[in-house]
Amino acid sequence: MSFVITAPEALTAAATDLASLGSTIGAANAAAVAPTTAVLAAGADEVSAAVAAMFDAQGQAYQLLSARAAAFHEQFLQALSGGGASYAAGEAAAVSPLLDAINAPVLADTGRPLIGNGANGGAAGWLIGNGGAGGSGTPGTASVAGGNGGNGGAGGLLFGTGGAGGAGGTASSLVGAIPGGNGGYGGDGGLLFGRGGAGGAGGFGNNTTGGIGGLGGAGGLFGAGGDGGVGGFGTFAGNGGDGGTGLFAAGGDSGAGGDSVGGADGGDGGNGGKAGLVGQGGDGGAGGNNNSGFGTGGSGGKGGDAVLIGNGGNGGNAGSGGVGPGIAGAAGIGGLLIGEDGMAGLTP
Repeated sequence: MSFVITAPEALTAAATDLASLGSTIGAANAAAVAPTTAVLAAGADEVSAAVAAMFDAQGQAYQLLSARAAAFHEQFLQALSGGGASYAAGEAAAVSPLLDAINAPVLADTGRPLIGNGANGGAAGWLIGNGGAGGSGTPGTASVAGGNGGNGGAGGLLFGTGGAGGAGGTASSLVGAIPGGNGGYGGDGGLLFGRGGAGGAGGFGNNTTGGIGGLGGAGGLFGAGGDGGVGGFGTFAGNGGDGGTGLFAAGGDSGAGGDSVGGADGGDGGNGGKAGLVGQGGDGGAGGNNNSGFGTGGSGGKGGDAVLIGNGGNGGNAGSGGVGPGIAGAAGIGGLLIGEDGMAGLTP
């Protein structure tokens, strides 16, 4: 059994450094060709000519030696890079069956592996892994609403990002009773380290109601909350999703409200996610606009509050409309110990 260990990352880094060093030496050798191989004689006498010829020969010999050294350097660099790649491939090949052997009994008993990323819409491994993204909702028909987007999978307990929620399906009805699908919720981040997944966007309402944006997933102990999804565009616009909460990290930003094209108001922006004990509150989403001139703009979402240390999130801007703008979102409150309040949203 060999007691020699190799770090492929170190080999790759060393090869990169050697390549840079070789380029620098090669540039210096090229710059030295003319001054060392074409030395002018100091005078027209034989002694000056002999001295110049001696220096020319010395320069040419140096260039020949440099060319051989450069060739050896290139061969050594290729061997080092190839060795690092071979070791990395060998490690990956050795880890894969070992990981399968570890995951197999846990997967059979619980339906989730111990380590690994989740499939689309599925949770990650119990310990380490990112949650799978939720699937998009199916498009609607004349009698069926657009399908809701799938929820993102949760991250692993130790490390892992929550999966993003899927977008809601687009509505196709010509009447207002058949809405677009709502966006899926973002998956929660890992219990220790991991950001919450982003919420899915609400489905577009084709001459009908747009879907509501999905909520952002909650962050782990040291992970930020996910961003909320954007509300769907439609005759009756969907509201934006709220941002996810953090614990020792920032809350997620919220999604903007959808724009409306009929007499209805623009969708309201979601509220910014609340920060945990340490971290900044998420920003509120902007209110949706009314593009027909017969409705009001949507209200901006409130900025998320901080708890102990951190600034409050900014409020979302109000949407514009023909009848009048919406209400701007309120500012989030700063932390009790350290932190400033956010800025209130603007009204057009």
